[in-house]
Amino acid sequence: MSINRRDLVTWAGAGLAATLPALAQPLSASASAKTATASTAPASGFNVRHFGAVGDGKNLDSKAINAAIEAAADAGGGTVYFPAGVYASYSIRLKSHITLYLDQGAVILAESTPHEGTTGEGYDAAEPQGAWEPYQDYGHNHWHNSLIWGENIHDIAILGQGLIWGKGLSRGWEKQLDLPLSGKPGVGNKAIALKNCHNVLLRDFYILQGGWFGILATGVDNLTIDNLTIDTNRDGMDIDCCNNVRVSNCTVNSPWDDGICPKSSYALGYARITENVTITNCFVTGGYQLGSVIDGTWKEHEPGQKVYKNGRIKFGTESNGGFRNITVSNCVFDKSHGFILESEDGAICEDITLTNITMRDTAGSPIFIRLGSRMRGPKDAKVGYIRRLLINNISSSGATVLPSIISGVPGYAIEDVKISDVYLHQAGGASAEMATLDPPENETQYPDPEMFGEIPATGFFLRHIKNLEMSNVEIATEAPDPRPAFWLKNVDGADFFRLRVPRNNSTGPTPVFDLRQVKDFRVFGSQFIPDFANADIETKKL
Repeated sequence: MSINRRDLVTWAGAGLAATLPALAQPLSASASAKTATASTAPASGFNVRHFGAVGDGKNLDSKAINAAIEAAADAGGGTVYFPAGVYASYSIRLKSHITLYLDQGAVILAESTPHEGTTGEGYDAAEPQGAWEPYQDYGHNHWHNSLIWGENIHDIAILGQGLIWGKGLSRGWEKQLDLPLSGKPGVGNKAIALKNCHNVLLRDFYILQGGWFGILATGVDNLTIDNLTIDTNRDGMDIDCCNNVRVSNCTVNSPWDDGICPKSSYALGYARITENVTITNCFVTGGYQLGSVIDGTWKEHEPGQKVYKNGRIKFGTESNGGFRNITVSNCVFDKSHGFILESEDGAICEDITLTNITMRDTAGSPIFIRLGSRMRGPKDAKVGYIRRLLINNISSSGATVLPSIISGVPGYAIEDVKISDVYLHQAGGASAEMATLDPPENETQYPDPEMFGEIPATGFFLRHIKNLEMSNVEIATEAPDPRPAFWLKNVDGADFFRLRVPRNNSTGPTPVFDLRQVKDFRVFGSQFIPDFANADIETKKL
């Protein structure tokens, strides 16, 4: 039985049995045998149909799937094979040396949670957590209450061009973040959850409507995620406290939350840094209706539809451990928020490169770097640091009135930042009052580009920074704007070379710089901007 992915979006809205009645009937014995015989799995594979899976989208196949995994594990490992069909399931428990292979037309369907008063096995219970549970959101603290999960296992893979459809999963947002619902026995809220694993490969499959997280990987080392398409209702993938990670060639549409989101939470009971990570050749967006990326129609949201167009690559906000030795390259942001890097809870962030990035219709700041002091974690934790950042070859168009923001807090500066070959096309059109503002610090506030309110710059808002260098940077505005291109405060060492900025607004020349408590400042080699240098500037506009 072959499944057309375009039909899945219809099923999501109308219900599986109502839309395709034929799928509500069990396969005949002869049809099941025919499907099994036609399997393209290797000779050593473990076909879930041989263990009693029906694959009709109506009968529950959890026990058969887990029996196939157990048999493969008992044999020392192997491939658990899903031929075409719709396999309704609750929790699937991975084991070491196991590959799940989803053939074309195979769908693992997250079954709905049984209603109160009815019988049904439901998803595995969320495991107990320690005293550190309040340090991160509920979803980060639990793994077993998922469609597919594994803990303390190794050498595992999920492969193939089939689909994981989290139709019955909770997003954790029901009834205003109804955490009791997410924690209720039998409820699942993640499509794939892995904890303390190593040697993991996820490749080629699709995730539709992945719940709270399409993928949650916590403490997973030697992790490869390649060529996935994730079209989901919250985070696409969260890579938390992981080492040696390769994310490549993925497409993520996540209108209501983040797309690709490395984190470094306290969910393991201690702070663990996320390091040695590459994210490359990926497309992230929040601009398309749920399911329309998978079915190939790419429908934009209807006017007035409540979405956030998040869909971004974001490091944080959970940031107890930190991020080190990271490269994000050759990625496209479309109808989403921009790139975000945050240290809010004591995280160590260093040796990070963002390069070869294009952004269109950015709903917020194209670049947001924040060293804050929220300190959601142990009481003895200290404010972290961000240093040695390289940002180059960035093109952004159609952004909002918010500029890029790089900001530490008093006493804690972001250090050693180099930005080059950047073009930022902003909406402009701000009021004259905005050009006079000095936004509040909001040191402990939840970090996002809107946290400071209105911003007095069109290109870059720069505060509490040590050793900043910019070269070959152009700022353009769609509408005239009275704000300077660059606003600096408490910056020690600022070097600007070859800049291009808007030259005039409707009332006359616009300052390029608004400088406040800036030391060792220099601008040179720019057309229409006079060379200028000064060792100690209290306030000055250029």
